[in-house]
Amino acid sequence: MAYRVNNIPLWLDEPENLLTRRAAEKLGVTPADLESVRVVRSVLDARKKGSPRYIHTLEVEVAGGRKLPKVPPDVSLVEPPPPPLPPVRQPVKWPVIVGTGPAGLFCAFGLLERGVKSILIERGREVVERRKDVARLMRDGTLNPESNMNFGEGGAGAYTDGKLSTRINHPLVRKVIELFARFGAPDHILVDGKPHIGSDLLPGAVAKLREYLKAQGCVVRFDTRVEDLAYGDGRVAGVRLADGEVIDADRVVLAPGNSARELFERFAGGTKVMVEPKPFAIGFRAEHPQALINRIQYGPVADHPKLPPADYKLAENLAVDGEVRGIYSFCMCPGGIVVPTPTEEGLQCTNGMSNSRRNARFANAGIVVSVSVEDFHREGFTGPLAGLQFQRFWEKKAYELGGGRFIAPAQSIPDYLAGRSKKDPGKTSYRPGIVKADLNRLLPERHRQSIKEALKGFDRKMRGFISDEAKLIALESRTSSPVRVTRGEDFQSVSLEGLYPSGEGCGYAGGIVSSAIDGLRIAEQIARELS
Repeated sequence: MAYRVNNIPLWLDEPENLLTRRAAEKLGVTPADLESVRVVRSVLDARKKGSPRYIHTLEVEVAGGRKLPKVPPDVSLVEPPPPPLPPVRQPVKWPVIVGTGPAGLFCAFGLLERGVKSILIERGREVVERRKDVARLMRDGTLNPESNMNFGEGGAGAYTDGKLSTRINHPLVRKVIELFARFGAPDHILVDGKPHIGSDLLPGAVAKLREYLKAQGCVVRFDTRVEDLAYGDGRVAGVRLADGEVIDADRVVLAPGNSARELFERFAGGTKVMVEPKPFAIGFRAEHPQALINRIQYGPVADHPKLPPADYKLAENLAVDGEVRGIYSFCMCPGGIVVPTPTEEGLQCTNGMSNSRRNARFANAGIVVSVSVEDFHREGFTGPLAGLQFQRFWEKKAYELGGGRFIAPAQSIPDYLAGRSKKDPGKTSYRPGIVKADLNRLLPERHRQSIKEALKGFDRKMRGFISDEAKLIALESRTSSPVRVTRGEDFQSVSLEGLYPSGEGCGYAGGIVSSAIDGLRIAEQIARELS
């Protein structure tokens, strides 16, 4: 009989063999009564400065398979996994999946689990070759608009950190993490409370997943851009490629990522695919020395060898000019670097990444403020692409402020708050380079004021967050899609049968894990229809 035992603490200097004894004490048995003990989750609790500890969840088997008469509330029986679902028929016209980010790849995997092969189409390059385009962009600002930080196999997450932590609570979260481990991600992600693969290791796992799909009969085409959909009698009839080729399909899964602006513009210019503006968030990338963040978060034990590079998660809800806005940290990268993420010339935007060891000198995170549809209208942008137009407008301003070649305008946080630009922002991890600039020239006034008030609140929570060593780098604008391709409860477009908008790009996810889950759910919906 296996039990899941939660909330087993272990202080930094305590040996791991204490876990077995503490689990036995909680269950009211002796350590000898436990046939096996396995750690299934380990979360660092650093809320008490100077006294961090790890909280573990264990799965234990009781000797003889006996059931215990009474267990505490935070102990439960381990349920056996459900049996696999039966295969369904392979349709004559294979489903087409547009995009090989998490939503597209996991949708293809989910379909294969039910016996259905698919065709995956990706505008960018395969993930290892894509690394060369990413390196050129970071080295000298040379942008390949088809293969970059956002476009290519693995999607935006492949080269912007590879975090598998998520705020959603869904049964498929575990499946996604286990699949990444199956295809080569390090096993520690199965246990870590905040699983992270890293931009150095995630591409390898993505490549192995793709090779598995191909070995099982799926077709994967790179350097192939979908120009438009093909339309039939009230439903999708396939996809039309940039070279004029048409691939016939009764079902198209649309998972192009949140920067597929040409497709969104195509849809918004017609009447067959309903799109609508979607709120998102915009702001800057904050960069601090990692040693500073460690001292703030861990206190006097900041140098303890069992502690990972410290991270943070900050949020404020503030009323500015009578409106309440959310301001929060986004995609925090301990021991990471700030990277350029443009997909079009003349538009400046950034994100963060970190490798598996998270051993770089700096920490960075997006500090972003929510932007509503009403905000788009106030700035003169209307229609289904109002958010995209808002996004482009400020990315262009940031590019001009930086002087071109994706050099980023930057400012120390104290200077930004004071409305001056006196101090050099200092050294940075951002490889195209930064230039001292007044970031008060970016974003509408109400959003700037919201960010400034939130930064003061963040410093009250993390003393030292506002520091001469801290800088803001512009612009963090691709937090999520500014467009939603509207779908119904059956996951299909409300205006075009057979089209399945999916993932972050279409407005239904926010990160690697949630996008992968969305792809799996769409795969199951298609399988139900085929059965």
